[in-house]
Amino acid sequence: MDVITKTLPTYNLTSWDLSELLPEPSEQVFSARFADLESAVSSFERRRADLDPQMDPRAFLSILRQYEELHDFIQVVNGYAALWFYSNTGSQEALTFLNRVRQAGTEAGNRVLFFTLWWRSLTDDEAWRLLPAESEHRDYRKYLQDLRRFKPHTLDEKSEQIINVKDQTGADAVITLYSMLTNRLEFNLTVDGEARKLTRDELMSHAFSPEAGEREAAYQELYRVYSHEANILGQIYANVVRNWYDEQVVLRGYPSAIAVRNLDNDIPDRAVEVLLETARENAGLFQRYFRLKAGWLGLPKLRRYDLYAPLAGSDRKVDYSDAVRSVLETFEDFHPKLAEYAQRVFAEKHLDGEIRKGKRGGAFCYTVLPRYTPWVLVNFAGRVRDVATLAHELGHAIHSMLASHCSSLTQHASLPLAETASVFAEMLMTDRLLREEPDPLARRELLAAAVDDVYATVLRQAYFVLFEIEAHEAIRAGRSTDELAELYMGKLREQFGDSVEVAPEFRYEWLSIPHIYQTPFYCYAYSFGQLLVLALYRRFQEEGEAFKPGYLRLLSYGGSARPEQILAEVGIDMTDRSFWQGGFDLVREQIDTLENMKL
Repeated sequence: MDVITKTLPTYNLTSWDLSELLPEPSEQVFSARFADLESAVSSFERRRADLDPQMDPRAFLSILRQYEELHDFIQVVNGYAALWFYSNTGSQEALTFLNRVRQAGTEAGNRVLFFTLWWRSLTDDEAWRLLPAESEHRDYRKYLQDLRRFKPHTLDEKSEQIINVKDQTGADAVITLYSMLTNRLEFNLTVDGEARKLTRDELMSHAFSPEAGEREAAYQELYRVYSHEANILGQIYANVVRNWYDEQVVLRGYPSAIAVRNLDNDIPDRAVEVLLETARENAGLFQRYFRLKAGWLGLPKLRRYDLYAPLAGSDRKVDYSDAVRSVLETFEDFHPKLAEYAQRVFAEKHLDGEIRKGKRGGAFCYTVLPRYTPWVLVNFAGRVRDVATLAHELGHAIHSMLASHCSSLTQHASLPLAETASVFAEMLMTDRLLREEPDPLARRELLAAAVDDVYATVLRQAYFVLFEIEAHEAIRAGRSTDELAELYMGKLREQFGDSVEVAPEFRYEWLSIPHIYQTPFYCYAYSFGQLLVLALYRRFQEEGEAFKPGYLRLLSYGGSARPEQILAEVGIDMTDRSFWQGGFDLVREQIDTLENMKL
C-alpha cells in the first residue's frame, strides 16, 4: 500500500503585497490616480444643484451611491499610502506620497462636504421622507441615520472646511511627527554578552524573559530613551490635547473631551462611566493576583518589571510557520469559515510579519474596502505572546470579511465591538492549549498568561483612559510634562496599590502609548471588548455548537446596526453594572483556579 504524506504549507516572514491597491509606486501611477480623483470630485460637485428636500427619494439614492463610489476611490489611495508608510516610516518616498494623499484627500473632502452637511441640515420630517427603505437598503439607511447623530455638533460648511485644512497641517502633521520620531528610536541592550541595537519590539521581547535582570534592563532602557525625548513628546501631546478641546468642546459644543469618542463609538456616556467605575472598583482583584504571582516567582513583592514574567523558566521560541498553522487549526476547530478567511490573508500576501528598522511597531489590521482582504501588520519575534497577537489581528480580519457584504460606509464595527472577534480568537487559542497541555506547571503558566492578558486588556487600558481624562484637564490648566508624569505615576500607584513596586522611570510610560496621541480615549474599547468577550465565551462554553450561528451573525453586522441593537440580541445592557462586573467575576474564577492548582 502506498503511504500518502500530507505536505503542510510553510509560512515565511515577509512584508506585504500592496499591488491590488496600486500596481506600483511610480509617479506615472500616482499622477493618473490623482487625475481620476479630480474627475470624480468634479462630477460629484455638480450634484449640489440637485439636492432638494422635496426631491424624488430615488434620485437621492443615486446621489448617495455616487458619494459611496467617491468614498471608495479615496479609501484605496489612502490605504496604499498608509500601508506603504507603516511598512517603512523612514522612507522619504512613502512619507512624501502620504502627505500628497492627505492633502488631496483634505481638498476632496472639503469640496464634497456639502453633501453630509446638507443631509444634517434637514428637518427630521424631510430626512425621514428621503431615507431608503430598510428592507432594501439597510446599510445606506444606517449610515444616514448615523450622520444625523452628529447634527448638534456640526458647523457651517466654511468652518468645517477650515478645520479640515487646519488639521492637515496641524494635528495630523504633529501626530505623523510623533510616529516618525518614536519609530526611529533605537535601544541598546546586552544580550548573551553582546551589545545590540534593537527596535522597540525587539527590546520588549526581553520584558517577558524568565531572567529578572533582563526584564529590568529592557524596561530601564525603554524609558531611558523615551525620557530623553520627554520634552518633545510631552509638547506634542499637549498640542494634540489643546487642539482636541478647542475643536470638539469649544467649537462643536461637546459636553466633554471624552464625549466625542463616545458619540463616535455610538456608546452612551453613562455606559463608559459605569465601565470605568467598575474597572476602578476591581483593581484589588488584580492586586490579589499580583501578590500570588510574586509568591510563584519567589519574590517578596512583584516589581513592575516582573508584571509579565513567565512562571516557568522557558526560553522557548515559536517558529513562525508553526505559529500560523496553530492559529489556523484553532480557527478551523471552531468553524471552517474562520480558518478559510484567515488563510486568505496569507494566500494573498496581505500580512507583514517581519521585524525591521523603520517599520511601525505593534500590530494592527487595516480594512481598506469590503472587496479587499484586510492587510495585517505584526512584528513576530517568536514569543508565545506573538502567537496570541497573530490570532488577535487575524480575528480582526475575519470580522471584516464576515461583514464584507456591507457597504464600505457601514462595514466597520463601532470601536468597542471591533475587538470582539480579535479577543475571542485569543481566548480560543488559550483554551485549546489548556485542553491539550498535560503538565500542571505548563497549565498554570498558560492560565496565568491569560490573566496577564486580561489585566493588560481591561484594567491597564481603563487606567490609560482615566489618566487621559485628568491629563486633558491638567493640560488646559497649564501643567508641565513633568507634572503629567507625576499624574501618571499617581494612576499607577492607585492601580497597583501595595502589590507592585513601581520604579521611577515608569513615569514616562504614557509618552510611549501611541493611542493617546493618535486616537484620544480609544483605549476603553479594549476594556469593553474584553469584558464583552468574557461574557460571550462563557455562553460558548455553556451552549457549544448552538452558540456559533448567533456569534457569527453578531460579527456579520459590522457597523450596519447600532451597538445597542447588536448587544440586545445577545441579552446585554451596556449600562448595567452587573454586566461589567460579570466579566471581572470570571477573572476572579480564573485566579481562584490558579490559587488552588495542585502542582
